[in-house]
Amino acid sequence: MTEKKIVVLSAGLSNPSSTRLLADRLADATVSRLAESGVEASVRVIELRDHALDVTKNLLTGFPSAELREALDALSAADGIVAVTPIFSTSYSGLFKSFIDILDREAIVGTPVLLGATGGTTRHSLAIDYAIRPLFTYLHAAPVSTGVFAASSDWGDGADTVADLPSRIARAAGELANAVIGSSPRTPQADPFALEMSFEDMLRAQGQ
Repeated sequence: MTEKKIVVLSAGLSNPSSTRLLADRLADATVSRLAESGVEASVRVIELRDHALDVTKNLLTGFPSAELREALDALSAADGIVAVTPIFSTSYSGLFKSFIDILDREAIVGTPVLLGATGGTTRHSLAIDYAIRPLFTYLHAAPVSTGVFAASSDWGDGADTVADLPSRIARAAGELANAVIGSSPRTPQADPFALEMSFEDMLRAQGQ
């Protein structure tokens, strides 16, 4: 079986960040679940903070830098996506939304996505379903049922013993792994500006 490609979107602003920490745990758990099913997987992490300036320039000019283009292509070719954002003012971060805004509308159609978010308190946990999930549904991606929200208290010793963070991560990762295994292989998007023949062949055709 062809190796599956898992792409991680992390919209954390600090370094290190709890957003990246959650993203890594979700990705590692997904790879482990895939391995249990005999499926190999690679992980590519896209730290959006590293592309913040290029994302802004893309919004202004409509053209991505080479580094941003490579990140966008990696996302389009992903078999599964882990997308994690901090929650600001009850919704996803501006950087996260700006990156989503520059995606081609067909880039992640049908791609399984595991949604994650971080915030100070559990009061923001519903943001996954009322803000982030509709965003990916609009793009015709396939978000798995379980989203994972991690509050500050989830990283300490006082975490909920009934629905603790490791359990939620394991459940969501299992859903993403199953969706990745059951999904059709991803094919790279065709370049709409690509020439059907080389310039040399075009010149030869015109000379005939």
